[in-house]
Amino acid sequence: MPNFHRALLLLALAGLIGVPTFAQVDLSGVWGPTFHEDNAERGLGPELVDFLGLPINAAARQWALSWDPDRLGLPEHQCQVHTAAYIHRGPLRLRIWEERDPQTQDLVAIHMYSSTYEQNRVIWMDGRRHPPEYAVHTWMGFSTGKWEGNILTVYTTHIKQGWTRRNGLPSSDRISLVDHFIRHDNHLTHVSAVTDPVYLAEPLIKSEDYLLNDNTAGNWLWPCEYVEELPNHDNSQVPSFLPGQNPFVHEFADKWHIPVDAALGGPETMYPEYMKKLAGK
Repeated sequence: MPNFHRALLLLALAGLIGVPTFAQVDLSGVWGPTFHEDNAERGLGPELVDFLGLPINAAARQWALSWDPDRLGLPEHQCQVHTAAYIHRGPLRLRIWEERDPQTQDLVAIHMYSSTYEQNRVIWMDGRRHPPEYAVHTWMGFSTGKWEGNILTVYTTHIKQGWTRRNGLPSSDRISLVDHFIRHDNHLTHVSAVTDPVYLAEPLIKSEDYLLNDNTAGNWLWPCEYVEELPNHDNSQVPSFLPGQNPFVHEFADKWHIPVDAALGGPETMYPEYMKKLAGK
Protein backbone atom coordinates (compact mmCIF):
# COMPACT_ATOMS: atom_id res chain seq x y z
CA MET A 1 0.00 0.00 0.00
CA PRO A 2 1.46 3.38 -0.92
CA ASN A 3 2.53 5.51 1.99
CA PHE A 4 -0.04 8.17 1.04
CA HIS A 5 -2.96 5.70 1.15
CA ARG A 6 -1.64 4.16 4.37
CA ALA A 7 -1.52 7.62 5.94
CA LEU A 8 -5.13 8.33 4.90
CA LEU A 9 -6.29 5.01 6.36
CA LEU A 10 -4.52 5.65 9.67
CA LEU A 11 -6.02 9.15 9.80
CA ALA A 12 -9.52 7.79 9.21
CA LEU A 13 -9.11 5.13 11.90
CA ALA A 14 -7.79 7.70 14.32
CA GLY A 15 -10.87 9.80 13.69
CA LEU A 16 -13.10 6.92 14.69
CA ILE A 17 -11.36 6.32 17.99
CA GLY A 18 -13.47 7.71 20.81
CA VAL A 19 -16.54 8.23 18.62
CA PRO A 20 -19.50 6.35 20.14
CA THR A 21 -21.57 4.04 18.01
CA PHE A 22 -24.61 6.18 18.78
CA ALA A 23 -25.16 9.76 19.76
CA GLN A 24 -26.20 10.71 23.28
CA VAL A 25 -27.54 14.06 24.36
CA ASP A 26 -27.41 15.25 27.95
CA LEU A 27 -30.98 16.09 28.97
CA SER A 28 -29.92 17.27 32.43
CA GLY A 29 -31.38 20.52 33.67
CA VAL A 30 -34.55 22.22 34.81
CA TRP A 31 -37.26 22.39 32.17
CA GLY A 32 -40.43 24.44 32.09
CA PRO A 33 -43.38 23.64 29.80
CA THR A 34 -44.68 25.86 27.05
CA PHE A 35 -48.41 25.92 26.49
CA HIS A 36 -48.80 26.85 22.86
CA GLU A 37 -50.22 23.37 22.23
CA ASP A 38 -53.54 22.27 23.77
CA ASN A 39 -53.41 25.21 26.15
CA ALA A 40 -57.03 24.98 27.29
CA GLU A 41 -56.80 21.30 28.18
CA ARG A 42 -53.48 21.64 30.00
CA GLY A 43 -54.39 24.75 31.94
CA LEU A 44 -57.89 25.05 33.36
CA GLY A 45 -58.74 21.61 32.02
CA PRO A 46 -60.95 20.22 29.26
CA GLU A 47 -64.64 20.90 29.00
CA LEU A 48 -67.12 18.25 30.02
CA VAL A 49 -68.03 15.69 27.34
CA ASP A 50 -65.23 16.90 25.07
CA PHE A 51 -63.85 13.65 23.70
CA LEU A 52 -63.31 15.02 20.19
CA GLY A 53 -60.40 13.57 18.25
CA LEU A 54 -59.50 10.90 20.80
CA PRO A 55 -59.33 7.22 19.79
CA ILE A 56 -61.52 6.01 22.65
CA ASN A 57 -63.74 2.96 22.47
CA ALA A 58 -67.31 2.43 23.70
CA ALA A 59 -66.17 1.31 27.16
CA ALA A 60 -64.22 4.53 27.74
CA ARG A 61 -67.12 6.62 26.50
CA GLN A 62 -69.59 4.86 28.80
CA TRP A 63 -67.26 5.35 31.77
CA ALA A 64 -66.81 9.05 30.98
CA LEU A 65 -70.52 9.71 30.50
CA SER A 66 -71.22 8.22 33.93
CA TRP A 67 -68.51 10.39 35.53
CA ASP A 68 -69.69 13.26 37.71
CA PRO A 69 -67.09 16.03 38.25
CA ASP A 70 -68.08 16.12 41.93
CA ARG A 71 -66.21 12.83 42.21
CA LEU A 72 -62.97 14.84 42.35
CA GLY A 73 -64.17 16.30 45.64
CA LEU A 74 -64.13 12.94 47.39
CA PRO A 75 -61.18 12.56 49.79
CA GLU A 76 -59.76 9.55 47.94
CA HIS A 77 -59.60 11.54 44.69
CA GLN A 78 -58.49 15.00 45.85
CA CYS A 79 -54.79 14.13 45.79
CA GLN A 80 -54.87 11.43 43.11
CA VAL A 81 -51.62 11.59 41.13
CA HIS A 82 -51.35 12.04 37.37
CA THR A 83 -49.82 8.90 35.89
CA ALA A 84 -46.66 8.91 33.77
CA ALA A 85 -48.87 8.77 30.68
CA TYR A 86 -50.55 12.08 31.58
CA ILE A 87 -48.37 14.04 33.98
CA HIS A 88 -46.46 15.86 31.24
CA ARG A 89 -49.68 17.59 30.14
CA GLY A 90 -49.94 19.61 33.32
CA PRO A 91 -48.30 22.78 34.66
CA LEU A 92 -45.17 21.21 36.11
CA ARG A 93 -41.49 21.92 36.59
CA LEU A 94 -39.30 19.09 35.37
CA ARG A 95 -35.81 18.34 36.66
CA ILE A 96 -33.67 15.75 34.83
CA TRP A 97 -30.32 14.32 35.93
CA GLU A 98 -28.12 11.32 35.17
CA GLU A 99 -26.96 8.48 37.40
CA ARG A 100 -23.64 6.96 36.35
CA ASP A 101 -21.54 4.11 37.67
CA PRO A 102 -18.83 5.75 39.83
CA GLN A 103 -16.13 3.46 38.45
CA THR A 104 -16.96 3.00 34.76
CA GLN A 105 -19.07 6.16 34.26
CA ASP A 106 -21.55 4.03 32.32
CA LEU A 107 -25.05 5.50 32.28
CA VAL A 108 -27.16 3.54 34.77
CA ALA A 109 -30.35 5.60 34.83
CA ILE A 110 -31.92 8.92 33.97
CA HIS A 111 -33.97 10.45 36.77
CA MET A 112 -36.90 12.80 36.35
CA TYR A 113 -38.59 14.77 39.11
CA SER A 114 -41.95 16.42 38.40
CA SER A 115 -43.07 19.18 40.74
CA THR A 116 -46.69 18.20 40.14
CA TYR A 117 -47.52 15.69 42.88
CA GLU A 118 -43.75 15.47 43.68
CA GLN A 119 -43.23 12.45 41.44
CA ASN A 120 -39.89 10.71 40.86
CA ARG A 121 -39.47 8.68 37.71
CA VAL A 122 -36.49 6.40 37.06
CA ILE A 123 -35.58 5.43 33.50
CA TRP A 124 -33.20 2.48 33.65
CA MET A 125 -30.52 2.62 30.94
CA ASP A 126 -28.51 -0.46 31.95
CA GLY A 127 -30.37 -3.04 29.91
CA ARG A 128 -32.43 -4.57 32.70
CA ARG A 129 -35.71 -6.29 31.87
CA HIS A 130 -39.21 -5.22 32.84
CA PRO A 131 -40.71 -7.12 35.79
CA PRO A 132 -43.44 -9.74 35.34
CA GLU A 133 -47.02 -8.65 34.78
CA TYR A 134 -48.05 -9.34 38.38
CA ALA A 135 -45.45 -6.93 39.80
CA VAL A 136 -46.63 -3.80 41.60
CA HIS A 137 -48.10 -0.95 39.53
CA THR A 138 -47.25 2.65 40.44
CA TRP A 139 -48.13 6.14 39.22
CA MET A 140 -44.87 6.40 37.26
CA GLY A 141 -44.62 2.73 36.29
CA PHE A 142 -41.43 0.89 35.40
CA SER A 143 -39.33 2.49 32.65
CA THR A 144 -36.37 1.42 30.54
CA GLY A 145 -34.71 3.59 27.94
CA LYS A 146 -32.30 3.57 25.05
CA TRP A 147 -30.74 6.12 22.75
CA GLU A 148 -31.87 6.12 19.13
CA GLY A 149 -29.48 8.61 17.59
CA ASN A 150 -30.00 11.75 19.65
CA ILE A 151 -33.51 10.69 20.75
CA LEU A 152 -34.12 9.11 24.14
CA THR A 153 -36.81 6.45 23.73
CA VAL A 154 -38.46 5.17 26.90
CA TYR A 155 -40.67 2.12 27.38
CA THR A 156 -42.95 2.11 30.43
CA THR A 157 -45.24 -0.55 31.86
CA HIS A 158 -46.82 -1.30 35.27
CA ILE A 159 -48.72 2.00 35.47
CA LYS A 160 -51.73 2.41 37.75
CA GLN A 161 -55.20 3.22 36.47
CA GLY A 162 -55.54 6.90 35.66
CA TRP A 163 -57.16 9.01 32.99
CA THR A 164 -56.73 9.83 29.34
CA ARG A 165 -58.31 13.24 29.81
CA ARG A 166 -59.32 15.03 33.01
CA ASN A 167 -63.02 15.02 32.20
CA GLY A 168 -63.73 11.41 33.04
CA LEU A 169 -61.99 9.55 30.23
CA PRO A 170 -60.15 6.68 31.95
CA SER A 171 -56.93 4.82 31.26
CA SER A 172 -56.54 1.29 32.50
CA ASP A 173 -53.73 -0.35 34.47
CA ARG A 174 -52.84 -2.34 31.36
CA ILE A 175 -51.51 0.58 29.34
CA SER A 176 -48.05 0.67 27.83
CA LEU A 177 -46.28 3.95 27.20
CA VAL A 178 -43.55 4.89 24.72
CA ASP A 179 -41.88 8.28 25.23
CA HIS A 180 -39.48 10.12 22.94
CA PHE A 181 -37.41 13.00 24.36
CA ILE A 182 -35.70 15.16 21.72
CA ARG A 183 -33.42 18.03 22.68
CA HIS A 184 -32.48 20.92 20.39
CA ASP A 185 -30.22 23.32 22.31
CA ASN A 186 -32.45 24.76 25.06
CA HIS A 187 -35.63 23.25 23.63
CA LEU A 188 -37.00 19.83 24.63
CA THR A 189 -39.79 18.07 22.75
CA HIS A 190 -41.64 15.20 24.39
CA VAL A 191 -43.72 12.84 22.23
CA SER A 192 -45.69 10.00 23.81
CA ALA A 193 -47.73 7.10 22.47
CA VAL A 194 -50.14 5.28 24.78
CA THR A 195 -51.59 1.87 23.97
CA ASP A 196 -54.55 0.78 26.11
CA PRO A 197 -56.24 -2.54 25.25
CA VAL A 198 -59.14 -1.68 27.57
CA TYR A 199 -60.14 1.89 26.67
CA LEU A 200 -58.42 2.87 23.40
CA ALA A 201 -59.23 1.60 19.91
CA GLU A 202 -55.93 2.98 18.56
CA PRO A 203 -52.74 4.37 20.13
CA LEU A 204 -53.05 7.90 21.49
CA ILE A 205 -50.17 10.17 20.46
CA LYS A 206 -49.50 13.49 22.18
CA SER A 207 -46.65 15.98 22.37
CA GLU A 208 -45.44 18.82 24.59
CA ASP A 209 -42.53 21.24 24.52
CA TYR A 210 -40.23 22.51 27.26
CA LEU A 211 -37.67 25.28 27.54
CA LEU A 212 -34.50 25.07 29.61
CA ASN A 213 -34.91 27.20 32.72
CA ASP A 214 -31.75 28.66 34.21
CA ASN A 215 -33.68 29.84 37.26
CA THR A 216 -33.82 26.76 39.50
CA ALA A 217 -35.55 28.62 42.33
CA GLY A 218 -39.27 28.43 42.85
CA ASN A 219 -41.72 25.93 44.27
CA TRP A 220 -40.81 22.29 43.77
CA LEU A 221 -43.30 20.91 46.26
CA TRP A 222 -46.94 19.90 45.88
CA PRO A 223 -48.55 19.94 49.32
CA CYS A 224 -51.98 18.34 49.12
CA GLU A 225 -54.34 18.12 52.07
CA TYR A 226 -57.69 16.38 52.22
CA VAL A 227 -60.49 18.82 53.04
CA GLU A 228 -64.28 18.73 53.05
CA GLU A 229 -65.17 19.82 49.52
CA LEU A 230 -68.68 18.34 49.36
CA PRO A 231 -70.63 19.57 52.41
CA ASN A 232 -73.49 17.32 53.53
CA HIS A 233 -72.48 14.67 51.01
CA ASP A 234 -73.49 11.11 51.75
CA ASN A 235 -70.12 9.38 51.89
CA SER A 236 -71.72 6.06 51.05
CA GLN A 237 -72.51 7.38 47.57
CA VAL A 238 -70.08 8.01 44.68
CA PRO A 239 -71.21 10.93 42.48
CA SER A 240 -72.15 9.52 39.09
CA PHE A 241 -74.73 9.63 36.30
CA LEU A 242 -76.88 6.72 35.25
CA PRO A 243 -76.92 5.82 31.53
CA GLY A 244 -78.65 8.52 29.51
CA GLN A 245 -78.79 10.98 32.43
CA ASN A 246 -75.59 13.00 31.96
CA PRO A 247 -76.81 16.63 31.81
CA PHE A 248 -73.66 17.87 30.03
CA VAL A 249 -73.84 15.77 26.86
CA HIS A 250 -74.83 18.72 24.66
CA GLU A 251 -73.00 21.53 26.48
CA PHE A 252 -69.63 21.37 24.67
CA ALA A 253 -71.16 20.46 21.29
CA ASP A 254 -73.72 23.28 21.39
CA LYS A 255 -71.15 25.84 22.56
CA TRP A 256 -68.86 25.18 19.59
CA HIS A 257 -71.60 24.30 17.08
CA ILE A 258 -70.42 20.79 16.36
CA PRO A 259 -72.44 17.55 16.21
CA VAL A 260 -72.76 15.63 19.45
CA ASP A 261 -71.52 12.48 17.69
CA ALA A 262 -68.24 14.26 16.94
CA ALA A 263 -67.87 15.49 20.53
CA LEU A 264 -68.27 11.91 21.76
CA GLY A 265 -64.98 10.99 20.09
CA GLY A 266 -63.68 7.75 18.68
CA PRO A 267 -60.86 6.90 16.28
CA GLU A 268 -62.70 8.08 13.19
CA THR A 269 -62.96 11.62 14.63
CA MET A 270 -59.14 11.85 14.45
CA TYR A 271 -58.96 11.92 10.66
CA PRO A 272 -59.95 14.50 8.01
CA GLU A 273 -62.20 11.97 6.28
CA TYR A 274 -64.63 12.33 9.18
CA MET A 275 -65.64 15.72 7.78
CA LYS A 276 -67.08 13.98 4.74
CA LYS A 277 -69.12 11.67 6.94
CA LEU A 278 -70.55 14.62 8.85
CA ALA A 279 -71.33 16.44 5.62
CA GLY A 280 -73.33 13.42 4.41
CA LYS A 281 -75.64 13.43 7.40
